Amino acid sequence: MIRSMTAFASAERETAHGNLGIELRSVNHRYLELSPRLPDDLRSFEPQLRDTLNARLSRGKVDVTVRFKPASTRAAALVVDQEVVDRLADTASALTSRFPSMRVNFTDVLGWPGVLRDTSPDADSLREQAQSLLDEALGEFIATREREGERLAGFVRERLDGIEAIVAGVREHLPEVRAAARARLDLRLAEIKQPVDPGRIEQEIVMQLQRLDVDEELDRLSSHIVEARRILGLREVVGRRLDFLMQEFNREANTLGSKAADPRTTKAAVELKVLIEQMREQIQNLE
Repeated sequence: MIRSMTAFASAERETAHGNLGIELRSVNHRYLELSPRLPDDLRSFEPQLRDTLNARLSRGKVDVTVRFKPASTRAAALVVDQEVVDRLADTASALTSRFPSMRVNFTDVLGWPGVLRDTSPDADSLREQAQSLLDEALGEFIATREREGERLAGFVRERLDGIEAIVAGVREHLPEVRAAARARLDLRLAEIKQPVDPGRIEQEIVMQLQRLDVDEELDRLSSHIVEARRILGLREVVGRRLDFLMQEFNREANTLGSKAADPRTTKAAVELKVLIEQMREQIQNLE
């Protein structure tokens, strides 16, 4: 499946513990680089988050932001254990006659072990909710990558069609180019006034024509076009394969330009390099 490396997705929900939100955004990168930001209540969720993303993504610099707003403020979350307070009060009443000057501050009572109950959210339950929300956001994130990837794949296919048309055009006028090159060589040899061995002349002509022969480059370009289309149809990440193939395309275009013996071939080589560079820029966005 063709996927772009650039995408954004978010998800949010109200839970029994509070409001939970996740944002995913990514840009191009040679490898997969994760940058998670989590609140203190979900620090323990980071390994699980990394495992999830590593299992479903291959490339890109991915920023992950997890937000959590508890259902109540810290002040409102103070829950007093009434039974403990009652026992403390009974004990204080029993000791009043023995310690008539005893005074107990409110804060001292709150600081007594067990008076305040811990109301922080259950860690396991909160991680479970975070995982569910991450799966939801990641599903949309990958779908966005795939939609953008299909758009880029369409762009690449259009350029491949253009390259194919250029290759066909060069093939079409190649016999004419060879005939013109042979005529130029014959004309130059005719200007030589000294006797020349006919066999040597024919050998030189063959060597010159071989230097101008671009059949091999055209064949390899056609082969690369077929391979690129095949890769675009694979249901797996293909960015690195296509990036390597662009190097091969560029090598053949350069060789074609260096062998050009005709303005039309020179122009074709330049047009090829333009299309190849356009493809390369877009392929660098693919996962």
